[in-house]
Amino acid sequence: MIMMMLLLLLVMMMMMMMMMMMMMMMMMMMMMMMMMMMMMMMMMMMTTMTTMVKMMTMMTMMMMMMMMMMMMMMMMMMMMMMMMMMMMMMMMMMMMTKNCIPKRSSSSSSSSSPA
Repeated sequence: MIMMMLLLLLVMMMMMMMMMMMMMMMMMMMMMMMMMMMMMMMMMMMTTMTTMVKMMTMMTMMMMMMMMMMMMMMMMMMMMMMMMMMMMMMMMMMMMTKNCIPKRSSSSSSSSSPA
C-alpha cells in the first residue's frame, strides 16, 4: 500500500515537472515572439521617430519584459511550494499508516508487508 502511494507520488511529481517545463517553454516562446515584434516595430519606426521617442519606447518594452519575467518566477515559486506541501502531506500520511499498522495485530502486518 505504502509502496503504491510512493509510486503515485513519484508519477505526480514527474507530471508536475513536465507541466512546469512546458509552461516555461511556452513563456520563453512568448517572450521571444514579443521581442521579435518589438524589434520589427522599432525598425519600422526608426525612420520617422525622434531619438527621445525611441528611448521611451525601448524603456517601456524593457519594463514589459521584466514584468513578464517576474510573473513567470512567481508562478514557478507557487508551483514549487504546492509540490512541497503535497510531499509533506504524503509523508505525514505514510508516517501515520506506519505507526498504525503494528498496533492492530501481528498477523495483519505480516500479511500486508509482502503485498
